[in-house]
Amino acid sequence: MTEQVVAAGLRRLLADPVTFAQALFPTRRPRRYQVTPMRAVATAVVARARGDRDHPADFGIVFARQSGKDEALAQLIAYLLTLFQRAGGSVVVALPTLRPQGMLARDRLVERLTGERARALGLRPRVQDGTIVRVGRAACHFVSAGPQSNARGQTASLLLVANECQDILADRWDSVFAPMAASTDAVTLYLGTVWTADTLLARQMRHLAALEAADGRQRLFRVPWEVVARELPSYGRYVERQIALLGADHPFIRTEYELRELDGQGGLFPPSRQEQMQGDHPPLTRAVPGEEYALLLDVAGEEEEPGDPGRGYDPAARRDSTALTVVRVVRPAPGDAAGGAHPRYEVVRRYLWTGVKHTALHAQIVDLARHVWRARHVVVDATGVGAGLTSFLRASLGDRVVLPFVFSLASKSQLGWSFLAAVDSGRFKDHAPTPADPEAHALAALFWRQVRACTYAVRPGPNRVMSWSVPDPRTHDDLLISAALCAVLDEQDWRPRHARGR
Repeated sequence: MTEQVVAAGLRRLLADPVTFAQALFPTRRPRRYQVTPMRAVATAVVARARGDRDHPADFGIVFARQSGKDEALAQLIAYLLTLFQRAGGSVVVALPTLRPQGMLARDRLVERLTGERARALGLRPRVQDGTIVRVGRAACHFVSAGPQSNARGQTASLLLVANECQDILADRWDSVFAPMAASTDAVTLYLGTVWTADTLLARQMRHLAALEAADGRQRLFRVPWEVVARELPSYGRYVERQIALLGADHPFIRTEYELRELDGQGGLFPPSRQEQMQGDHPPLTRAVPGEEYALLLDVAGEEEEPGDPGRGYDPAARRDSTALTVVRVVRPAPGDAAGGAHPRYEVVRRYLWTGVKHTALHAQIVDLARHVWRARHVVVDATGVGAGLTSFLRASLGDRVVLPFVFSLASKSQLGWSFLAAVDSGRFKDHAPTPADPEAHALAALFWRQVRACTYAVRPGPNRVMSWSVPDPRTHDDLLISAALCAVLDEQDWRPRHARGR
């Protein structure tokens, strides 16, 4: 094979990023939904590097979770480094964290550049200082866009990338990273997963959509899960299972797979979700033989308000009351259990105490657990003052029955997400309105008042930390928190057990 033939073949490969990827990465050939954005970005990079400013300077790629966004980026950068290995040029990729996100992206790029076919083309990538991948005179720099990172001084002459940019603070991007493409007028690419409307990604998506509307040139490439499923049926089946588990309106489904924004701040339980929480079963006063029950206890400080022990809920009280929610646990059908399905939780009774010593509460809760409801589990708020009551209950009922839950910023966020999964999948149901049972009716009315008043906000960052509460001090959130503790029960093994003879 002459050098001329090799050179001609290489020119054909480098004329198009998709042809290049198909030839070098045959087991990871770009899918149809990856092809168009890869070509659009590469074409703009090459044109602007040659001084042609008639191409868009900004693009957005928003794929459903785990559908190949990072793979498309790695193949695109491998193409650019190969194309510009003689002329030189720099790509800067910013991610929320250098470790692990930046290192994973670096390793994926190195793996693509060191494959058998890449070596046959003579590609010899080098890793410098752990964060720079070089091919000839072209280089890709991986940097952290975290709040405390020191990333100033980089210049992107070919491409500036904000990956997972829903987790990058917009102010930090504008002040530190956007200027990296200022002197070169390089193309900027934003990638990520839709989340709330106040993220960097959401802002750029709105900007790109406005530019598209003005000149009709596509800059934003959105690929929801249904598009991926048409090429990858197994992916579609996975998402369908997730929808069945979490519910179609769960925030993770809406954002990560359907690419719909959350409002980010507002009511956690809109009317549609409230309707889904409403059941049609009646309340109970004690256990029905053959059924399983669990008690969910949100603990308040003892004697926070003076008054008669056990008096009813006082809307003028300064602090929460101790709230107990009793749920009937309906195990999944045997066919669902094999797939790891969770039970359904049906609220059948509520109790509320204000100004009661924990020693008195301990005795009453033990009696309710043992004799009234024969509870399989008692989930207890073991935070702060609740730790002592939890210890007493574990001593009386046993460690297998009592499940402690300690509230923190992270654990309450996870509890909220898990509770929403139960609600949105139809696994949490309140009892029907029952005016004939005044106690149950009154406490249900308080519960729904707390549900309607609950607000939430999702903090920026990869952990999706959600703060949720009832901000009105006259309303409290004790009954709502108590109900949400049903999500802790999902961690138990509810699969049916079959006796086997010898």
